[in-house]
Amino acid sequence: MSFTQEFDEHSAWRQAHAAQLTALADWLEARELLDAGARERLDQLREQLRSDKVMVAFVAEFSRGKSELINAVFFAGYGRRIMPASAGRTTMCPTELGFDAEVPPCLRLLPIETRLQPQSLLEWRSAPEQWERIDLDVNDPEQLARAIEKVAEVRHVSQDEARALGFWHDDAPEDNPLPGPDGLLEVPRWRHALINMAHPLLKQGLVILDTPGLNAIGAEPELTVSLLPQAHAVVFILAADAGVSKSDLAMWREHLAPAAERRDSRLVVLNKIDTLWDELSTPAYIEAQIQRQREDSAQVLGLQPQQVIAVSAQKGLLAKVRQDAVLLRESRLADLETALADDVLAQRRTILAANVAASLQALRNEVGQQLHARTRELVEQVQELEALRGKNGTVIRQMRLRIEQEQAEFDASGARIQAVRSVHLKLLKEVFALLGSNHLKAEMAQFAAALKQPGIKLGVKRVYTEAFDRLRAGLRRAQQQAQEVQDMLGGTFRDLNAEFGFALQLPDPMRLARYAEELDLIERNHLQYLGLTNVFRLAQPEFAERLAKAVVSRLKTVYEAASNEVELWNKSAAAQLDGQLRERRKNFARRIEAVHRIQQAAGGLDERLGELQQRLERLAQERDTLLDLTELEEAAAPYPAAEVPGAATAADAAAASAVGVGEGGNGEAASTLTVPGVADASPHATPAVAADACNAPTHAG
Repeated sequence: MSFTQEFDEHSAWRQAHAAQLTALADWLEARELLDAGARERLDQLREQLRSDKVMVAFVAEFSRGKSELINAVFFAGYGRRIMPASAGRTTMCPTELGFDAEVPPCLRLLPIETRLQPQSLLEWRSAPEQWERIDLDVNDPEQLARAIEKVAEVRHVSQDEARALGFWHDDAPEDNPLPGPDGLLEVPRWRHALINMAHPLLKQGLVILDTPGLNAIGAEPELTVSLLPQAHAVVFILAADAGVSKSDLAMWREHLAPAAERRDSRLVVLNKIDTLWDELSTPAYIEAQIQRQREDSAQVLGLQPQQVIAVSAQKGLLAKVRQDAVLLRESRLADLETALADDVLAQRRTILAANVAASLQALRNEVGQQLHARTRELVEQVQELEALRGKNGTVIRQMRLRIEQEQAEFDASGARIQAVRSVHLKLLKEVFALLGSNHLKAEMAQFAAALKQPGIKLGVKRVYTEAFDRLRAGLRRAQQQAQEVQDMLGGTFRDLNAEFGFALQLPDPMRLARYAEELDLIERNHLQYLGLTNVFRLAQPEFAERLAKAVVSRLKTVYEAASNEVELWNKSAAAQLDGQLRERRKNFARRIEAVHRIQQAAGGLDERLGELQQRLERLAQERDTLLDLTELEEAAAPYPAAEVPGAATAADAAAASAVGVGEGGNGEAASTLTVPGVADASPHATPAVAADACNAPTHAG
C-alpha cells in the first residue's frame, strides 16, 4: 500500500475516533456526568485527533534529488513536477508545505535580509506583513509550479554581505560559494518559505519540510534545534553515484545524528540508482553495485544496511505519471513509501491510540465511580423508604427531620473542604511558579548574556550546561511539590469518601519528569552550536542572538506544556469534588421531596419506590453504554503512552507552533470496567443484597 493510501487510512482513523469522543461527550453531558475537567480532557483529545500533524522532513545537500523525491512521493497526481527539480541547485531556502484553512492558498516568502535582525523565525511568523505573498491556484498545476519556482531564486551580494548573512566563513573557505566574474557571491533570495495549499494529504495533516544544503541549515539554529528534532520522520538523501560525500557526512554528524537519539524514524535514501543502470552490465552486477553502495553508506553513517533505502525518484515520478507499473517497480519508490507508512504513520497511530485509550480508561473509571455513587444512594433511598411501610405520620416526620439534620451537617462541612482546597491551591502555585516564564527567563539570563558578549565567546558552553542543570533541578522540585499535592489530596479524598460516601478518585499523577527528557534533547541539539566548529559563527552578533532566541522559544513550549498538564490535573481533581458535592446536595433534596410526597398521599410510597427502581435500571443500562462508548475499536499501543518514543506532548506542541499550520494519560486501556459493589446493586436485588452493595468499599486514587 502506498504512503498516500496509508495516510488516507490514518486520517479516517483519526476522524472516526474524534467522532467517538464527540458522541461520548454528548452522552455524558445529557446525563450530567461531564464535569469541567473531563470536558477539557475530551476537548483536548478531539483537537489532537482533528488537527494532528505528521511532519516529514527531507534533508540533503544540493543536487541529491530531494525535491524530485518529494514530487514522486506526494505530488505525482498533478502529472508534472510541482517542486522545482531542475539540474543544479533547486530549493534554496527551507520550505514548509502544509494546510491552514484560515489562510487562503498561497506562497509566503521571508526575505533573506531578515537574518540581519535578531528576531527568530517564530517571531517572523507573527508578522505576515513582512512576508511576500503569492496566491496559488491548486487546480492549475502550471500556475502552481511556476509560483513555487520562486523558492529557487537567488541574489548576488558582496563578500561582506554574504558574511553578515551567514553564507561566508573565513575559517572554512572550502565551504564558501565561488565568486562570479563580477566578484559577487550567490546566496538565497529568501530565508524561509511557507506553502499553504489544499492538497488532500496536506489537508489531512501532513506537513512537508524541504531543507536546502549544509550552509543554509547551519545558519538557521531553529531548523536543527526546533523543526528537525520534532519531525516525525527525517529522510536524509544521498546520491547513489557519489555515496557519502564530505558535506553529506558533516550534515549527518552535526545536524541529524544528534536528533536521531530521540526518534527512530530517520530514513536514509540512496537516490539516483538509475545512474547505475547500465545496459552493458547484467542485472545481477547492477544489483551488487546498489547493495555495495547501501552497505558502504550505512557503514560511514553508523547504520545497518537495511536502514538505507535505494530508489530512483526521477524514474518513480515518471512511472507514476505514465502509469508504468514495470518502471515503478524498478524505481523501488514503493520501498520508501512502505518505510514511511510503517515507521511514521504506524508509530504516530500507536502514540495517538495510547493517549486516547489511557484518557478513556481514566474517564471510564471516574464516570464509573459517579455511577456507583448514584447507584448506592438510590439503594439507600430504597432501604430508607422500605422502612416506612406501615409507619405512622410521626415516624415519617421524624425521618424528614433526620434527613434535614444530615443535610445541615453536610453543609457545615463545606468550610473544611474549602480550607483543604486553599492549602492544595497554595502548593500548586509553587509548582506553577517553577514552570512559569519568569523562572525560565531568570535561569537563562546568564546564558543569554554570555551569548551577547562581543567577539569570541569563551566559556559559553559551560554557562549553557549550568543553565540546563538549574532548569532540571527546578523541574525536580516541581515534581516533588506536585507529588506532595497528590498525596495530600489523596488523603483528603479518602477521608471524604469514608465520611460522606463519595466516590472521589485522584487523576493520574502529574509526570513532570518527561519534560526533563525534553530539556536533555534541547540541550544536546544546541551543544553542537557551542563547540569549536561554530566559534566564528557565534562571534556574529546576529547569529548569537538568533541562537539565544531559538533556545528560549523551544524551552518556552516545553514549560507551557508542563504548566498545562498541571492545570488540567487541578481542574480534573476540583471538578470531581465539585460534581460530587452538587450530586450529594441534589440527593438530599430528592430524599426530602420523596418523604414530603409520602406524607401528602397514601400511595406515595409505592410510587416513589417504583421510580427508584426505574432509575436503578437506567443506571445499569448507562454502565453498559459507558463501556461501549469508552472502548477503543483498534488495539492501543503495546505499552503505556509514557513509554512510547516521542509520546511527550511538549514535542508535538512545539512542532505545531513551529510549522504554523495548527496542531494541537498514561496506562493501558482495560477491556472491562469494574465498579466495586455496583454489580450487586441491581433494581431487583433484595434489601439485604442491596445493603451489601451499599457497604462495598469505595476506592479513591
